[in-house]
Amino acid sequence: MNDWIPVYQAAHSLEAHTLKGALESRGMAVKLQGEALAGALGELPMDVAQVTLLVQEKDWQRARTFLQDYQRKSQGTWHCGSCGEENDASFEICWRCGSGPEGPEQ
Repeated sequence: MNDWIPVYQAAHSLEAHTLKGALESRGMAVKLQGEALAGALGELPMDVAQVTLLVQEKDWQRARTFLQDYQRKSQGTWHCGSCGEENDASFEICWRCGSGPEGPEQ
């Protein structure tokens, strides 16, 4: 019985490996599927390069919750609590003043 099920479709290998490491650090086993196709990109459509993350069925809900939070954080913007500058969601600190979303570190 195959208890590995897809939980996320990464845009590319770098994202897949980053998320794999994050899930593994939380005690979940992860397999990647489709990574070998990246070498054929000159001849295949770009969306074929996507890599699927698979987790065991028992970890699916926990992995999905983590990945939904990851997706939510990677979209949109936030405003710096110190200078008010708008920052892309991918920034953990303000590009303008170096403070976090809640303001300067204490």
